[in-house]
Amino acid sequence: MSTPTAVITGAGSGIGAATARRLAAAGHRVVLAARRTDRIEALADELTRAGHAAEARTLDVTDRAAVDAFAAGLDRCDVLVNNAGGALGLEPVAKADPADWRAMYEVNVLGVLHMTQALLPALEASGAGTVLVVSSTAGLGVYEGGGGYVAAKHGAHAVAQTLRLEIVDRPVRVIEIAPGMVRTDEFSLVRFRGDEERAARVYEGVAEPLTAEDVADSIAWAVTRPPHVNVDLLVLRPRAQASNSKVHREPAPGARPGA
Repeated sequence: MSTPTAVITGAGSGIGAATARRLAAAGHRVVLAARRTDRIEALADELTRAGHAAEARTLDVTDRAAVDAFAAGLDRCDVLVNNAGGALGLEPVAKADPADWRAMYEVNVLGVLHMTQALLPALEASGAGTVLVVSSTAGLGVYEGGGGYVAAKHGAHAVAQTLRLEIVDRPVRVIEIAPGMVRTDEFSLVRFRGDEERAARVYEGVAEPLTAEDVADSIAWAVTRPPHVNVDLLVLRPRAQASNSKVHREPAPGARPGA
């Protein structure tokens, strides 16, 4: 059998880069799609030197014309990992910036729509295609300050659920992976616009948040199940996180109980 091709958006860092490494190791040719050319070219070079098939394609998933051109330049697509996304701000609904909400909707929801629409014909032509949406536990429940991101991820969750109903008669499965607290180099840093101290506080006292590799491992597992096996929704959280708003945090070293 020929080597299956996996397209991964947001592949320049975090979960996307980790997923590219895992799927390449599992025998996929990986097409790395992201806005930062230097990041994906470096990753493609790393994977190629390790003996894997990898190529970098600069892409902004919110640009429909660019997405269509990207799709037209592919010879095949067996797996689409819709990973590009992100959060901006943690303001309450009453004070949130509509521009932030619009930006989050563009990448988290319309980005999934653009990529899925553009690559669905190739996925169907593969005879055993996979559309995978990396959503979030924010798409399954709400939390204070998360209104815009929560709304966007609820949108991504709805896209995955609806698409599965609409294409059930086609040889394409739809998988959703919904991670909870994942510590990556950039997610919280971007959310808080480069404020490193505020970003670090998100994970303060949490012994073991999920890592990008944890999520990538689950993505690769779901993608490599036999084609007739569909992992509709897989929710991942660190043990210390019981819900979006319930997280166990260890006291800082030397802190007095109740202080």
